[in-house]
Amino acid sequence: MTRLFGAAILSFLCALSVPVSAFADGFSDVRGKQEFLGLVNGKALTRLGISLNVTPNGQIEGRAFGQPVTGAWRWSDGLFCRDLYFGSRDLGANCQLVQRNGDTLRFISDAGRGQFADLRLK
Repeated sequence: MTRLFGAAILSFLCALSVPVSAFADGFSDVRGKQEFLGLVNGKALTRLGISLNVTPNGQIEGRAFGQPVTGAWRWSDGLFCRDLYFGSRDLGANCQLVQRNGDTLRFISDAGRGQFADLRLK
């Protein structure tokens, strides 16, 4: 089981089976909390079966594969740090590097050293 968002079946909630070394050209680091909020505020992070909102007040809300997703987040030392629940399952804490390419955000687990998941802004 991986730790991007905890469970292996969830793209945003989990790490994909793609190593960080597989970065596609064109991604650049999201540099700070204000830049991140400017990207996600009022938009959903989506992928097949997943729709999540990351709110300015530090909450994560949405659904993934028919289950509620809830949690909290903060920006710390250039990383998106979150605690997350998938249904009643506690997926734990993880700080992630966030990168952007157009309307795609890439979340890389373990402070940018782990696996990643790409989500579209809609």
